[in-house]
Amino acid sequence: MDSGALDALLSEYKELEQALADPGVHADQERARKLGRRYAQLTPIARTATELDQVRDDLAAARELGGEDAAFAAEADELAARVQPLEERLTELLLPRDPHDASDVVLEVKSGEGGEESALFAGDLVRMYLRYAERHGWHAEILDATDSDLGGFKEATVAIKAKHVEGPEGVWARLKYEGGVHRVQRVPVTESQGRIHTSAAGVLVYPEVEDVEIEIDEKDLRIDVFRSSGKGGQSVNTTDSAVRITHLPTGIVVSCQNERSQLQNKTRAMQVLQARLQAAAEEKASQEASQARASQVRTVDRSERVRTYNFPENRISDHRVNFKAYNLDQVLDGDLDAVLDALAAADRAERLAGTSA
Repeated sequence: MDSGALDALLSEYKELEQALADPGVHADQERARKLGRRYAQLTPIARTATELDQVRDDLAAARELGGEDAAFAAEADELAARVQPLEERLTELLLPRDPHDASDVVLEVKSGEGGEESALFAGDLVRMYLRYAERHGWHAEILDATDSDLGGFKEATVAIKAKHVEGPEGVWARLKYEGGVHRVQRVPVTESQGRIHTSAAGVLVYPEVEDVEIEIDEKDLRIDVFRSSGKGGQSVNTTDSAVRITHLPTGIVVSCQNERSQLQNKTRAMQVLQARLQAAAEEKASQEASQARASQVRTVDRSERVRTYNFPENRISDHRVNFKAYNLDQVLDGDLDAVLDALAAADRAERLAGTSA
């Protein structure tokens, strides 16, 4: 444990506490929100460090008195047993963190091999993420979607935001592991012989960064407007309010059609474009980010899978951490925490091993 780094963080925590107690700071809501988010990130560290110091002090006192009083000796044993878990917890909290852990996310789901069945499965995944967001009290919104003939999605873009971030973890900290190819094994509704088919859908997830450093030149954009469409391509609006923005240098295309006005759709699409360009810039600048991004979708191919959803056995398997459970129906209803916990635990173990190497 780096005591110098801990002291610096505790000093920063106290400064943030004082700043947030100043009414003048809250006159600038943007600054207050940033300070509040950083304060929430440091709070678990400060509380754990304070608890550890208190336990150590109490342990020293109990040991000093333990030779004269058996009750203090017993208390010393109890206190001693609390020291190591607190030290381990503090060490874990001090590990280098993903700077986007408290961020909201934009999540894209795309159908792949398997035709209409893949699109139906993509729809299942979108609903799974929407229900997971609902369970956690997050706000989820489908920004854009291309429907398939049978009610699935050829592709869909979903924004998921936390209403309040308490502590160092936000939406990204939980959903950043979802990137990759998801494979389904089941009897498609289009299969008349009852045979099990395998198809796949791809998931891309990236943080929606608040302080976007990317500058976008209007000359690099092609902006098209069109009428919003519903199921089966039916127009649901009598005006051209939907917006599609193409970033010409990169070829990135972002669409938004769910807001009420063309201006609102353009604003939201620009936010998503900025987030995607920021993620691309970080990937290019950092080899680690590139490796992490490469673990997401390269091609929506069944062999590139990160997870399998087996309907006949009601089984979900995450191949990165050898996680397996037989509650697929519950997972598709948004009960994703067990598999996400397993992925987060593997990530923590890897980071701990990296610091001790």
